Amino acid sequence: MTAQIIEGLPVADRLRADVAAEVARLRAEHGLQPGLAVVLVGDDPASQAYVKSKGEQSKAAGMHSVTHLLPGDTTQETLEALVRDLAADPAIHGVLVQLPLPKHLDEKPVIELIGPDKDVDGLHVVNAGRLVAGLPALVACTPTGCLILLKATLGDLTGKHAVVVGRSLLVGKPIAQLLLAENCTVTMAHSRTVDLPGICRQADILVAAVGQPRMIRGDWIKPGACVIDVGINRVPFDNPEQAAAGKTKIVGDVNYKEALQVAGSITPVPKGVGPMTVAVLLHNTVLAAKRLAGVS
Repeated sequence: MTAQIIEGLPVADRLRADVAAEVARLRAEHGLQPGLAVVLVGDDPASQAYVKSKGEQSKAAGMHSVTHLLPGDTTQETLEALVRDLAADPAIHGVLVQLPLPKHLDEKPVIELIGPDKDVDGLHVVNAGRLVAGLPALVACTPTGCLILLKATLGDLTGKHAVVVGRSLLVGKPIAQLLLAENCTVTMAHSRTVDLPGICRQADILVAAVGQPRMIRGDWIKPGACVIDVGINRVPFDNPEQAAAGKTKIVGDVNYKEALQVAGSITPVPKGVGPMTVAVLLHNTVLAAKRLAGVS
């Protein structure tokens, strides 16, 4: 068998179109233009490309968009002062600080300064707690995008056994909570789980967010399972000549070629989960703007 490929781009396009329509409505009916501020510290090429994409897509949706590019040696005090100003700016409804930060910076107080109402990345402790409690919250963008793809592919998720490999605050823990809310039975696993292959083979839904290239092999996957690969890892080309020339490519946490022969459906890397993340960021910013303005 060959798995169904879950392409993220068409789903992301539909979500962005919905966001643009809602932005137009808010501007026409309430004079409200949702505003997003993105902060990047340092010159990591992948992060720069990602931040550029966020800025371009937010402007394309009719939103107010601001990008702050700070040098890699920016101090904690300078970063916190900027975030504090953005959190107080009435024209900004969502603040996102691109992670990871350089090692000399502490992300925790920065996220606290954003505050839960403008925390469109869903990392503030209040939003994390509201998610666990089943209350309305701004939820991390990548897990939300994963859930949208799962429901678009499988429909009702009730009763399915989901295994989440990875326990990060940004992906693993929130996707587990979202799946619980969809009435899945959820197993949280990670790199130190005993018999991880055996645990993965139990999954109707397997979410890989462990950050290790091609860690999950084809024989770890239950035949017919839906596989969501969140991993983004840059590795040398398989071809020795290309690898020797320093050429690299992006792969996921799942061995894609092996998984294709076993899974029922699977997200590719790239073009799977990736496009959903920015689309959900725009959605979260609109949601934050409506809540802050008290409009529906």
